[in-house]
Amino acid sequence: MKNLKNPVSWLIISLLLILVGSFSAYQFNSSNGDVNVSRIYFETPRGELSGLLYKPTGADQTPRPTIIATHGYLNSGEMQAAQAIEMSKRGYVVLALDQYDHGHSKNTLEKPIPFFSFWPHAIYDAVQYMYEQDFVLKDEEGNGIIAVSGHSMGGFSSTHAVMLDEADFQNNGFRKVFSSLTFGSDYLWLTRIGHSTDDINNAYGPRTAGKIAGVYDEFFFDRDAANASKTVVRKNYVGTEEGQGFLGNPDNPIAAEVYEVAGGKRVIYQPNETHPWNHFSKTATAYAVDFYDMTFADYNHLVVIGADDQTWMFKEFSSFVALIGFFLFFLPFILLLSKLPFFKNIYTQKPEALSEPKTNGAKVVNYIILIFGGLFPAIFFSSLYSGDVSGMRILTQISIILIITSVIVMIYSFVKNIDKNIKSWSIVMLVISIIQFWFLRRRDSFVATTENFGAPTANPILFWAINVAIVILMLTVSYHFIVKKPEGATIASYGVKANVKSVLAAFVTAIVAILAGYVILFIIDAIFKTDFRIWTIAVKTFEGHHVSALLKYAPLFFIYYFIIGISVNMNTTGAKFNGFKGYIAAILHFVGGLILYLVYHYGLLFSTGIAGYPSEALSSIIVIGLVPILAVAGIFNLFLYRKTGNVYVAAFLNTILMTMILLANTALYTVF
Repeated sequence: MKNLKNPVSWLIISLLLILVGSFSAYQFNSSNGDVNVSRIYFETPRGELSGLLYKPTGADQTPRPTIIATHGYLNSGEMQAAQAIEMSKRGYVVLALDQYDHGHSKNTLEKPIPFFSFWPHAIYDAVQYMYEQDFVLKDEEGNGIIAVSGHSMGGFSSTHAVMLDEADFQNNGFRKVFSSLTFGSDYLWLTRIGHSTDDINNAYGPRTAGKIAGVYDEFFFDRDAANASKTVVRKNYVGTEEGQGFLGNPDNPIAAEVYEVAGGKRVIYQPNETHPWNHFSKTATAYAVDFYDMTFADYNHLVVIGADDQTWMFKEFSSFVALIGFFLFFLPFILLLSKLPFFKNIYTQKPEALSEPKTNGAKVVNYIILIFGGLFPAIFFSSLYSGDVSGMRILTQISIILIITSVIVMIYSFVKNIDKNIKSWSIVMLVISIIQFWFLRRRDSFVATTENFGAPTANPILFWAINVAIVILMLTVSYHFIVKKPEGATIASYGVKANVKSVLAAFVTAIVAILAGYVILFIIDAIFKTDFRIWTIAVKTFEGHHVSALLKYAPLFFIYYFIIGISVNMNTTGAKFNGFKGYIAAILHFVGGLILYLVYHYGLLFSTGIAGYPSEALSSIIVIGLVPILAVAGIFNLFLYRKTGNVYVAAFLNTILMTMILLANTALYTVF
């Protein structure tokens, strides 16, 4: 792989990984063909919902107990694969639902407050649809034998579905929702829309209800921690007033023990897991199977009981093989594409390797730049992503200091007519510092969810990325003018110099390669109903509104991938970075600091019960997803630079591909 001397062989290998991984994933996803998996779309009063429908053989003839399972804020229906696979192979019908404005679902109503548009009605709207299907079991009184389940915001949607169903029951005399099981959610956001805990608990009525409440959940299950905005701490939900109220206020409640409440059964499971860990856990999945065994005990003539023999993880591992093949595909494909007349213009003269620092001072400056450049994205991630006041104040003050320093140096250098490099450095630094100051002062407007930028998760990531790019650019400019230019380095030394034809060829090459990769994905999705993923990292099919969003986000993300790409190329030259050492260095340049962030943050959480950044719940989970994606970007960046002699092919490829992966995997509001 080091030189990819035979791209045809590597292209075949990548396609085989995709095909074998996807076929194997299909086998486990469909329980060796015993379950029909299809993507469905259906209209609702609020728009269009979509999901993967898992229908066991014989369900059309003999209706089955049904589970509607959905995801949280950052994800889509595929994240419910563990429940979907394990319960469908046991005979249940399962709908893995995309909530509104996630995955393939869309909310077509006006959304003055987008966050509250996608989850309150998603599950119950799906209940209305599923209740009418002939393969969904109803009892003699017309009650639906339907369980609702969800993770995080999906859990809120599930609980709210129970409340809406109970309100309907008061009018029509039958219940469509038979049971509820939530993962990683308490009553926090339901109380934000006006419900009291008593209202919620009373709404369960005689239904069986359960909660899977991770001990290390970053968000929920400790209202005192939430009120203090320091939620990333160890939890004991059964010991809280809310948890006890859910269980009917028994004396000394115990996790995993079933309690009789209002004619129904209730239970809280407390695995030693974090919030996203619930998705990738044999323990949590076993709890779910046990819960449904208890819930649907009267229907065990239709379904299989028992939590043993879990196979969902093999689907995940198979999809991971396909994911590896997908990312691998781009490198040999681009090399083969570049043999064609127009596409060969991506090659430019490769810059000579920059010389090693010669003086002790230059070496110290080099190490400082490398260390700070690697740590800055992590040190200030929470400040830039979450808008932490103290961190943002520090960054703003530093930008002011840089502006003043640049002005002073510029005036002094012109008055004294000193070194031209210092003059140039001061001018460039002044411009960049002003841009950074302006950008920092407008964080709220940049991260706001708007009609043009409707991805609430992507917006703060973009703000972080551009600020990282600005700081890395400052370091690169300083290193160039102070250290490298006096040694003879020019702009061409960093893989930036290229004619318009080469840049255009690089852009078209990236577009064609990504189109080819996604054509393969859409074919796999059509045939096998699987995508390329492992845990929270997924390459998914998309809808038209994702393409529209890509056109708006990609130019801004290009700033990040272009500047970081230059920095990586600049710091991975020379003999000591040959071979895999260079790729390790490139990966660490992109994510080294973020890895240390996660080790510190979660290491303290598991060892002491209080995370390194106890106020950073969502942002820390975002980092988990960023690390592997940016690691792949680092590999692409260095490989294509070494092959083409410039930064452009990798910058365009990383920008378009990674931005689409982000947009297709999280909330994207399309109507305001």
